[in-house]
Amino acid sequence: MLSVPLPEDCSAEDFREAARRCLAANLSPQQVMFACGDRPSLFEETGLEVEPARLNVPRSFVTLVSKVVCHSAEDRFALLYRLLWRLRGGERGLLESPADPDAMRAALYAKAVDKDVYRMHAYVRFAEREVDGKKLFVAWHEPQHRVLRLAAPFFVDRFSNMDWLIATPVGTAAWREGVLSFGPPAARPLRQGDEVLDELWKAYYRTTFNPARLRVKAMVAQMPKRHWATMPETSLIPEMVHAAGGRVDAMQERPPDTPPRFAAAVAARIAEPPRQPEEAAPLDAIAREVQACRLCPLHGPATQPVLGEGPPHASIMFVGEQPGDQEDLAGKPFVGPAGQVFDRALAEAGIARQKAYVTNAVKHFKFEPRGKRRVHMKPSAGEVTKCRFWLEREIAAVRPKLIVALGATAMLGLTGRTVAVTKERGRVLPFQGCSILVTVHPSYLLRLPDADLAALEYRRFVEDLRVAQPWCEAA
Repeated sequence: MLSVPLPEDCSAEDFREAARRCLAANLSPQQVMFACGDRPSLFEETGLEVEPARLNVPRSFVTLVSKVVCHSAEDRFALLYRLLWRLRGGERGLLESPADPDAMRAALYAKAVDKDVYRMHAYVRFAEREVDGKKLFVAWHEPQHRVLRLAAPFFVDRFSNMDWLIATPVGTAAWREGVLSFGPPAARPLRQGDEVLDELWKAYYRTTFNPARLRVKAMVAQMPKRHWATMPETSLIPEMVHAAGGRVDAMQERPPDTPPRFAAAVAARIAEPPRQPEEAAPLDAIAREVQACRLCPLHGPATQPVLGEGPPHASIMFVGEQPGDQEDLAGKPFVGPAGQVFDRALAEAGIARQKAYVTNAVKHFKFEPRGKRRVHMKPSAGEVTKCRFWLEREIAAVRPKLIVALGATAMLGLTGRTVAVTKERGRVLPFQGCSILVTVHPSYLLRLPDADLAALEYRRFVEDLRVAQPWCEAA
């Protein structure tokens, strides 16, 4: 038997090179023993000064090798070489066979390495230090396998804007000035923690710990105790486990939290399907029917649909995008920050809002919850299309002479096509027996970061509205 030396920190490339040379020498798995590092061998060592053999293997085997070489098992290289020898012999479906002991053992090794990589991603805790006058974040971690090289790219992506070093018993990974490098093993530091970061981790763990779902065995299996020494939040575990029963009892006795304002309105909504009359219905009938709208999923989280308001036969109609947070709660269009900008611009353009009909292309508020806030989300083209049913009925009931589309979503709801608002704004175009004028939405003005640009765009918005002013006077 021949002993083939491999480096202590053997990579997948190192093993592939050695294995290809063994194949070139036609050495069977029984004739080869792979020796890792400086460990003495009872067998003759060979450098195998032959040209490496070329061999096509499945892509899944290449991935398997990259993981199994990181396992701590002594037989990992022998196992991989046996699989490689058998693949060269033409055994098809070898890696997928659930009955093959070599394939299954390699799969278990790869799975264990994946789990160890996950734990390294989850359990590394940095502490801030100053090295050579520069800030450096350092961490100590004790992986079960040699997963440092596999896990390091995650930290590069997540913490690319800071210099850091992760030390382990089998090597170090450092990210400094945008360069990732690997070094020799490091000794475990006497003290790892950082008071500020430790308190942040403790506060995070304390607030996310759910005593009602406590499963001690599952927790220890998921978070092995060998990692606890480097994780500041684990110092809270004994106390929190001990107090879990009392906290659960207190939670059960505590009265339920008061639901948010919009929850009562959601619970009180009428649950009857909308009917589609053949003739245009008056606005009050449309308002009753839209309460039961289920044409798209937006009706679920929203408080209520928000129909337009204004004179039932106004000469001018303004169409926006959708209700905002305040509109959703009040049940009226344009009453929030964008509505305040809209009212001020109308007054400067000489248009009385009480003489115009104001509505939106989409009747329900689309949002993303972030804590206690509800952040506006733009409705999709499909949602706009579904809601066109209600907008067309409003137009048929009001029969305006001019429709002002406030933004691209309004134009999509009215015409079914997207337009470049900045190119078409301020122009009056014919539209289904009336006229249509395109301009920006007031919320666009609120999003502009530059004060001078915002003032300029506001003046342009007022000028666009002045184009619509004659239709309001003709009412």
